[in-house]
Amino acid sequence: MIKGDDRVIYIDPYLPAEDIPFEDMADILLITQEHDEHCHPDSIRKVRKPDATTLVPESVSLEFRGDARRVTAGDSLVGELSIKGVGIEVVPAYVGKEIPEPAEGGVGYIVEVGGIRIYHAGDTGIIQGMESLSVDVALLPIGGTSPMDEEKAAEAAILLSPKMVIPMHYSPEAGNVNPERFAELVRSKAPNTDVLILDPL
Repeated sequence: MIKGDDRVIYIDPYLPAEDIPFEDMADILLITQEHDEHCHPDSIRKVRKPDATTLVPESVSLEFRGDARRVTAGDSLVGELSIKGVGIEVVPAYVGKEIPEPAEGGVGYIVEVGGIRIYHAGDTGIIQGMESLSVDVALLPIGGTSPMDEEKAAEAAILLSPKMVIPMHYSPEAGNVNPERFAELVRSKAPNTDVLILDPL
């Protein structure tokens, strides 16, 4: 959840059973791919305001009511095309350890709120041209079952060189992923990038 400019934005909500207060419900909802942990119907129903705008990759089969727009990598919704005053860029997502391949039609998003550019990478490996993305905050998957583990995600953070990076898409209970290891790697090679480890829900 991102709050700013009187807008609430959710990316891939996967929420606990409790109801969401109306003021925390989504004005804008961004889905990165088809898989259940990214496109979770119960969470989507719970979090969407009636007039929410939803962006969904073309590859996602789930149908959405209301203002739902299909997107592909490379789409840019900025300037006159901004959604409710929020600039959004749709970024490719790749899987594959050696040869990048499209991540089953998945995407990432760069969201600009209050002059801060936030990159949610989705479920991706290192993408071509990552070093040219201009972002202030990067959320990168470190889950191991994703294309990136802690080491690969640290490489991505070094390429991006954001002011802050946040590890995501991992399960602390699994015990095979260590966000502190990711933080150590980033701090050793990119000392100007802060690492923020969020408490999981």
